[in-house]
Amino acid sequence: MNPLRVRIGVLGLAMLAGLSVPSTATAAEAAPSVTVEEQRLDKAAPQEILRRSGFNTVAPEFARALGRAESYAQARRVVVQQGARLWRRAVDRAQGRGPAEYERREALPWKGGGGRQAGLSRDDDRPLYWARLGMTREVRAWEPEFGLTDAQRAGLLDALERNSRGQNAIRYPHAKGVKRILVTGFDPFTLDRDIRISNPSGATALALDGTTIQTADGPARVETALFPVRWQDFADSTVERTVQSHLPHVDLFTTVSQGRVGRFDVERTNGAWRGGFPDNLNVSETGTVPVTDPASQPQWTSTTLPYEEIVAAQTGRFPVYDNTSVTEIPAGGTDPVVRPDGPTAGSTARAGGGGNYLSNEIAYRATLLRDRLGLREVLPGGHVHTPVLQFGTGNTDPATGTVTDPEFVRNRLDIIAQVRAILAVAVRG
Repeated sequence: MNPLRVRIGVLGLAMLAGLSVPSTATAAEAAPSVTVEEQRLDKAAPQEILRRSGFNTVAPEFARALGRAESYAQARRVVVQQGARLWRRAVDRAQGRGPAEYERREALPWKGGGGRQAGLSRDDDRPLYWARLGMTREVRAWEPEFGLTDAQRAGLLDALERNSRGQNAIRYPHAKGVKRILVTGFDPFTLDRDIRISNPSGATALALDGTTIQTADGPARVETALFPVRWQDFADSTVERTVQSHLPHVDLFTTVSQGRVGRFDVERTNGAWRGGFPDNLNVSETGTVPVTDPASQPQWTSTTLPYEEIVAAQTGRFPVYDNTSVTEIPAGGTDPVVRPDGPTAGSTARAGGGGNYLSNEIAYRATLLRDRLGLREVLPGGHVHTPVLQFGTGNTDPATGTVTDPEFVRNRLDIIAQVRAILAVAVRG
């Protein structure tokens, strides 16, 4: 994601826990009783998305289960179980499994859109996002009789985040001849600009989790996880904790996020710079990407995805580009310069090909991890930006538009299918 591009999206993957600077207080410990993200939950569009998907029951059911806990240990079990259940429910819905309520098609009135509109398609990532926020809000507000310390509440929030994002559910079968692919996605973001927004990277993660892709070299199993659009979570090593035990054992990893209008991009170079664009908590961070051992931290890392093969393949209706552009401060210079063909020797990063937001950072961290683990020559990995997910003509005003329409659904389905095709090319490349 690029702060210079408001329309940029986000998807990603990771690195080693030891690569990120530890924080003295987690985001959960420092958070108020209701976060900026959770405050958006009561707006008309999120509530409509939850009703249409049947996910409006998630938070109330979770609150009842949590209220029955008589100790912190019991509460943690509830959080882990309910978080994992939400992730599985979202994956099942995206892949056409589960109770009929997961795929409600009836037209419902929406006070923000005027009149009636079609139901949500199965591939929608937004029910998971808003339902999770309903659950985290319940944890922040919960005051059990047995008492709950700030550290314990933070522990419950962390367990809920990790389990409801699939971060603890990455498991590959021990099947001979089956390759392993790791893909991660992000939450919706820029929600103050358009509360209805969806992130095709998150939808892709739900659609592909646990699936098998048939390639020219045989089957490949895909496992996925989601990450928040929050600077502090990255500094607190959420990505690193998730993937560090998996990256040495996979055959391919890719970080994917929403990028430019009408095109896919394979980002050639990632930069070690945070550009300050506000996250989902409306927090800005500017400076060098925080990792441990900064003395050995490079300004740039590079993709090892087979970008030439990906660009040349017929993977779908959107064109795919090999993006080599970066923004740097040249060695000895003071002002940023755009370099269309990649960084020059000794330069300081100001934006990778994917910008200087969290998609660039997650790609930087993942490829830095690959390199520090000595996997650069053997592990294909990098970042792919998807097209911007757009509503149909006449439905672009968040004040009057509806939460979905046929073109919105078609674009998301086409993006998911094309990411799957890109993975099939990359894993055999």
